[in-house]
Amino acid sequence: MDEGLEALGLNEKEILFYRTALMLGTATVSEISTAAGVTRTNGYDLLSRLKRKGLLTFVETGGSRVVSAEDPRQLLDIMERRKALVRDAVPELMSLYGGSRSRPRMRIYDGVEEIKRAMTEALDCHSGLLLGFLAMKSLMEIPGEDWMRSFIDTRVARGITLRVIRARSSETDMVWPDSDDELRRLRYAPAHMDLRTTMFISDDKLVYVSSQAEHYAMVVTSQELASFHRSMFDFLWPHCETA
Repeated sequence: MDEGLEALGLNEKEILFYRTALMLGTATVSEISTAAGVTRTNGYDLLSRLKRKGLLTFVETGGSRVVSAEDPRQLLDIMERRKALVRDAVPELMSLYGGSRSRPRMRIYDGVEEIKRAMTEALDCHSGLLLGFLAMKSLMEIPGEDWMRSFIDTRVARGITLRVIRARSSETDMVWPDSDDELRRLRYAPAHMDLRTTMFISDDKLVYVSSQAEHYAMVVTSQELASFHRSMFDFLWPHCETA
């Protein structure tokens, strides 16, 4: 419960004071402060903060002003209002994040966990179509077949279709075949192509995953580069062998 309140921006003392007010129902500031183990002065300060957050209020009863907690379901409304504010701010923040850049944005990821993180970015694919060159032997080593299974499950759950080109020279067992259920269209590259690096083309992103020898991933955000690589993929696709 405390974690949920912390997510709303309450600190430890505010949570304690708020929970005490909830349990007492209606009470004076002094009564809540005593029960919460804080001074009366601190109690008024905490009350002021929690009133601004919309969690506590004053009510008149028997000619006296006492503190009463608002309906806890009010917390959901507060969270929704905050989400709406953040949602409205995101487009402007995104324009600051990448829209004003005239050059590609490049990030390098080292190590297994960072490689997984980079690959997961490929699934932020709003177009619903992910293109990929997959180096199967390398992927079986890092990030490994078990993790790739979860990657596939997430892709399918998001309704993202994968059109993928693989090289027979880098195949291991017959895994991840052409499949309607798994939204995958597989073709094999011409024999002279040796794919040792995995690359995903996802909207305006390119996600590269090296072999275990170099052990890194790279994410490049660039509309122009992504469009160029997508054109190269589309040119190569008809010349590949169907699975």
